[in-house]
Amino acid sequence: MLKLRALLSVSDKTGLEDLARELARLGVEILSTGGTKKMLEAAGIPVTGVSDVTGFPEILDGRVKTLHPAIHGGLLAVRDNDHHVRQMVENGIRPIDLVVVNLYPFKQTIAKPGVSVEEAIENIDIGGPAMIRAAAKNHRYVAVVTDPADYGPVLDELRKHGTVSEETRRMLAAKAFSHTAHYDAMISGYLRELSGIQFPKELAVPLELQQSLRYGENPHQRAAFYRVPLPAPGTLAGARQLHGKELSFNNINDASAALELVREFTEPAVAVIKHTNPCGVAVGETVADAFRRAHEADPVSIFGGIVAANRPIDAETAALLREIFLEIVLAPSFSPEALEILQTKKNLRLLEIGDPAQGGSWEFKSVSGGMLMQESDGARVLREDCRTVTERTPTDEEWEQLLFAWKVVKHVKSNAIVLARDFRTIGVGAGQMNRVGAAEIAIRQAGDAAKGAVMASDAFFPMSDTVQRAAEAGITAIIQPGGSIRDEESVREANRHGIAMVFTGIRHFRH
Repeated sequence: MLKLRALLSVSDKTGLEDLARELARLGVEILSTGGTKKMLEAAGIPVTGVSDVTGFPEILDGRVKTLHPAIHGGLLAVRDNDHHVRQMVENGIRPIDLVVVNLYPFKQTIAKPGVSVEEAIENIDIGGPAMIRAAAKNHRYVAVVTDPADYGPVLDELRKHGTVSEETRRMLAAKAFSHTAHYDAMISGYLRELSGIQFPKELAVPLELQQSLRYGENPHQRAAFYRVPLPAPGTLAGARQLHGKELSFNNINDASAALELVREFTEPAVAVIKHTNPCGVAVGETVADAFRRAHEADPVSIFGGIVAANRPIDAETAALLREIFLEIVLAPSFSPEALEILQTKKNLRLLEIGDPAQGGSWEFKSVSGGMLMQESDGARVLREDCRTVTERTPTDEEWEQLLFAWKVVKHVKSNAIVLARDFRTIGVGAGQMNRVGAAEIAIRQAGDAAKGAVMASDAFFPMSDTVQRAAEAGITAIIQPGGSIRDEESVREANRHGIAMVFTGIRHFRH
């Protein structure tokens, strides 16, 4: 029986010495290149240089080492094909049975502050992916290992059976193609960003498993959480869990909605989220003040909610949070005293997110058989961007409340209506099939507090019934995008009741 041959060439050398030493003990001939070969030689492990196999030196600063028929013929030959076997013999090519390769550290390189394009390009691996793909294609005969976590299982099979099973080789091949696809997607994304290409004809999105989840939206659905390789600071994918049980699918989805909402505010703000909709949002002098006010906005719905703050959580705020059953608290950071208080609640998840002012610029949504991609809704509206369309102009106080409500309604599922006063929500109508229905919900929730409050609508009023209902509830000012062919009806209704109405010219549908 011919001696097994393994080609080892890795950038990540985790566990490599133990693997190579055991392969040598099992009688496997080891081939290697460059830094991997030097490491094995220094460890006293027998190794043959790839140049000794190819009869050709490494050239072009190591760019060309393994791109040679003596290597790729040994990887790609179909071993029960007489023609292939004859050609191998004629050309002095010996088969390679095991390939252990991982790639140049492209991700780590582009993560470095100030990295040059030239350095990034130099860390694009060519020979490595070629060997991985060749071995994976020919996995009927060749085992390819790209993950150090697979060293142990592969060695176990070699010890027990003297070979790697077909089932394992196929699994390793699947992992190998995922590995090279992910690597190429990172490179494509980097170059696409440099080139300013937003919607390429073919899109590859690199994602890495962050964690497997117990289940999805419901217990009968399987689920996992993936993240981009280099998540931006202040994003949920880059958050650090400090305490509490494992996050669920719904936890992650709700936490993302909460984070996006508090990102809107520069002053201390707190948002409470249930089923991706805000049930209480407020700003305050301090984060504790903001939380009290957000809690008061809907003290019923907050039960089991997700709380996000755009300021660090201190001991005062933590003491308030501890009194309520919550699923998650996420904030830029937690003081040691706050952690001590909140960690007394065994199941409460605490997420440290860093600076929430930063975040991603693209959103992806899956649909049956495809995916939607869009820019994140980063549109901001200032007072000077709005147009007063009624006889009465909002007072300065009303303007402040209108702009607060507008920031919130952007994050409510359409059709969306938000009522606000004193820089907190008092009524939220979300996800209704008609706009007046959303208004009815928000007004009913607000009760008597609606008198003197302001209203925000995420899209225009298709008719005047919502304005009429707002007038009956005592609403004094309304902010909405405008743009309906029947805008004039709503304006007339507002004028009839002395309501100030402004148009933003921007809508915020959220589905």
